[in-house]
Amino acid sequence: MQAPTTILESIALQKCLVATYNKMTVTLAPHILYTRHDEMFIDAVTIARDGAAPRELKLGTFKLAGLGDLRVLDEHFEYMGGLYDADDRKYKGVTLFAVQPENENA
Repeated sequence: MQAPTTILESIALQKCLVATYNKMTVTLAPHILYTRHDEMFIDAVTIARDGAAPRELKLGTFKLAGLGDLRVLDEHFEYMGGLYDADDRKYKGVTLFAVQPENENA
């Protein structure tokens, strides 16, 4: 299992990621890359779907195998500690890479 460089770059630099998911173009703010049942996933906040902002911001789970045409945008995102909980037990022992919370203005 090898993590895509594009995902790692997006998380490390806190830059939005654009991808095709379920035949839609999505802009994501990925916060964590992790494994579950030997598959890779990201938990990310959806910034836009087919160019439109969602009704509310929330953290979603995306299977990497389902993401296509990945590219990093030159658009930064802020750490969203209110939506993403780095201490969630589902990440224990399976985290590959995650946004660092020191960038949060708490």
